[in-house]
Amino acid sequence: MDWLSHVLTVVFVINILLAITVVFLERRNVAATWSWLMVLLFIPILGFLLYVMLGQNLSRRKLYKWNRRMLERVQTVISEQREQLIDGTLPYIDPMVSQYRDLIYLNVATNDAFLTQDNGVHIFTDGMAKFSDLLMKIEAAENHIHLQYYIVKNDSLGHKIMEALTRKAEQGVHVKFLYDDIGSRSLKESFFRDFLKAGGQKAAFFPSRIPFLNYRVNYRNHRKLVIIDGQIGYMGGFNVGNEYLGLDPRFGYWRDTHLRLTGSVVRALQSRFILDWNLASVQQMEVEPQYFPDNTKANSLEQVPMQIVASGPNEAWPHFVFTFLKMIHMAKCRILLQTPYFIPEESMLNALRIAALSGIDVRIMIPQKADHLFVHWASLYYVGELLRAGVKCYLYDQGFLHAKTIIVDGQVASVGTANFDIRSLRLNFETNALIYHAETAKKLENTFWKDMEGCMELTLEEYDKRSLRIRFLESISKLVSPIL
Repeated sequence: MDWLSHVLTVVFVINILLAITVVFLERRNVAATWSWLMVLLFIPILGFLLYVMLGQNLSRRKLYKWNRRMLERVQTVISEQREQLIDGTLPYIDPMVSQYRDLIYLNVATNDAFLTQDNGVHIFTDGMAKFSDLLMKIEAAENHIHLQYYIVKNDSLGHKIMEALTRKAEQGVHVKFLYDDIGSRSLKESFFRDFLKAGGQKAAFFPSRIPFLNYRVNYRNHRKLVIIDGQIGYMGGFNVGNEYLGLDPRFGYWRDTHLRLTGSVVRALQSRFILDWNLASVQQMEVEPQYFPDNTKANSLEQVPMQIVASGPNEAWPHFVFTFLKMIHMAKCRILLQTPYFIPEESMLNALRIAALSGIDVRIMIPQKADHLFVHWASLYYVGELLRAGVKCYLYDQGFLHAKTIIVDGQVASVGTANFDIRSLRLNFETNALIYHAETAKKLENTFWKDMEGCMELTLEEYDKRSLRIRFLESISKLVSPIL
């Protein structure tokens, strides 16, 4: 059995080296550090494999390179807005927006998320309506279509989207299709054959260097963006697949939130797509005038102030942690939060506790059904912590809730791809829209109230009645939640 002794010795040495790496060389929060040390200590061989798949750190890598012209243009706008926000000269089309100067400045200064105020917003909460609208706008495209999704399924909806893009490519429209290699792992080259023959271009984000095996499970591109002719943009929670139309019996009705945007805000979506495309593709995009048309006159009747906030593991700051914390601390009356996965950092957990204990109406809605059991059990653990502070929790049981929204005081809202969990907050590439508009925030609030009709409220009394088995599973899930 000498060979076994040598193997165990090698594993022990590797675990020690990994532990040293986690503690001393990588910039992690304390909870994630302890979670990795526990995994490496108690399950050394499996722990090593998990670290290879989940534990790499991108925080020190410079991934994105701005085009010089784009960089100069963005820096000019950002520097002007920073100065105007500091000296109080930024003109607001709605005086209410000035209440959120600090939140706006936070994302202008740290995220290059400039404020635009000439935008139109349409909200989708149903997959059938969203994709019907998207396909109609794709058919009307004249110059270009830039499409990016985390998950694209090789099913009837996926083929319907691809057929529409192929037709437009055959008509001479420039079509680019960007997908995440892990999220869209069911796609094969045959899926793209006609599209590529028609002149379309495709790229996979962080593809595998080994055929049929991608060990980089973390650091995925979770964004869902579509930009059409530089004038219309889509973003939100819906991926591409039959389940998002409510056709998967496992989940039933799929309840999500997605936006169709017009106005100058589309330029921010376009910039983000170009950066992601140039990171993923050898066919580099240039900053062409047709990608950034003048949209300032597109919405003479709609004036919705917005910021597009993007975050990723390569960033110096955890933008969504800071943004959500700031929104919570600015609340005066109520906070309405919808998320499929609720695994907050301790700072965010305390912020919600403080808000509830201060008399603010805090309500959280998560799905009753679980698509990831460990994540679901961890979510229930953290919800239980908040119930004791007076937070109200609702379990959506009319299907699967996938919406990622936060609405504060019926005035400001966040809608996008970022879940309220560690993976979205620190590990994945995400994009959210911050909307400073009471009318739009009210529409999102009304959707929340309507969703409550299809929910079961989880009270503290009910939560305390859970079985020993569920308590055990929650505790285990909570321990490893920083690396889920």
